[in-house]
Amino acid sequence: MTDLLISGGRVIDPANGLDAQLDVLLRDGRVSAVGKSLFASDSVRYDVTGCIVTPGFVDLHAHLREPGFEQKGTIATETLAALRGGFTTICAMPNTVPAPDSAPVVKALLERIGADARVRVFPIGAVTRGRDGKALANLAEVAAAGCVAFSDDGSPVADGQLMRNALTLLGSLGLPLSEHSDDPVLNAGGVMNEGRVSERLGLAGQPAAAEVTAIARNLALAEATGGRLHVAHITTARGLELVAEAKARGLAVTCEVTPSHLFLTEDAVFGPGPAPAYDTNAKINPPLRTEADRQALIRGLNEGIIDAIATDHAPHAREDKLCEFDYAAPGIACFETAAGTLLTQVARGELDLGRVIAALTAQPARAWKLDARVAGLGTLSPGAPGDIVILDPAMEWTVDTRTFATKGKNTPLQGTSLTGGVRAVIMGGVVAHEVEVAHD
Repeated sequence: MTDLLISGGRVIDPANGLDAQLDVLLRDGRVSAVGKSLFASDSVRYDVTGCIVTPGFVDLHAHLREPGFEQKGTIATETLAALRGGFTTICAMPNTVPAPDSAPVVKALLERIGADARVRVFPIGAVTRGRDGKALANLAEVAAAGCVAFSDDGSPVADGQLMRNALTLLGSLGLPLSEHSDDPVLNAGGVMNEGRVSERLGLAGQPAAAEVTAIARNLALAEATGGRLHVAHITTARGLELVAEAKARGLAVTCEVTPSHLFLTEDAVFGPGPAPAYDTNAKINPPLRTEADRQALIRGLNEGIIDAIATDHAPHAREDKLCEFDYAAPGIACFETAAGTLLTQVARGELDLGRVIAALTAQPARAWKLDARVAGLGTLSPGAPGDIVILDPAMEWTVDTRTFATKGKNTPLQGTSLTGGVRAVIMGGVVAHEVEVAHD
């Protein structure tokens, strides 16, 4: 393997407190050194002047769809999309058929991942058998098979006793439970955020209280059991306050936010024109919320309350969205737009760049102890994986789903102009994706 010397870029590595123009030397597929004016006679110089150099992104929440829903996406297509978006490590949600609720299923999934994945993929196991919320899966067996966390994803564990038992067992295994915090009774029939826009459109709403009450219950159960609770895709100001309060009390709780909830609001459903668009591509679960909620999430990220930015990448087939809003499948394909929306918000002065990079790299790796499975993951420490993202903060581009690698073209961002994006991605010391980087 040819060694690579990445030079001329602004290196941001929050785990090591680095934010300066430095060189990064990759040797044998790993980080060898980071410093000023590095030289290695046997390396290829890769000039990234004007760009930002970061560790590869780590995504705690993504949907690959395989097995069971290959018409929406496959391990091959969606991990290629992840790579192009800068995500070199992703955690795959268990809403597949079959669900990863037993060792044989996990083993088969890992074999598919080993054969087809373009990036590092960690599977997330199902909390309950078949994700039906009725009986716990054999959590110890599934963990031993290779799952790094557990979730029933879009099917919240509604039974309080079942949730308590899951947190207890997973706590003994030292693994997090990533919960879609939602009260299915309060949310029954809702298709978007309950509020001004839903009333104007005549659509049934999902109240913020459905998330808030579920977070409160789950935090109480985590406190009672000592389990590790991870609040998936948090969307509400009050929900975030509850998490902050729990952290202040020392609870083992972490949380994530999606780029979609940082960038968009419920207004995306209405659309930009004078007439309502009923844009099904803006239908997501949990729903896009109010501007006040969005601003709270921005503050939560900038203040370090939110641990991770996770895409909740959810590709769908075209027909899943080409229908009445009530019947459209929820979800946004997010891998290839995430960096662009985040950097656009940095350019606007909304988001702190260092916090964004931390929430994409070291913090998610640390939150789920993935750095114990892959030494140095999410960092540029010596010996860390040679997974590098080259970001161009000056890149001006327009979202065009025709260029997407993902099977899912479902995004409300089609035609949106963004500032900043992924210029290149290095995986294991090799340039795996490149848009336009000068090198010699």
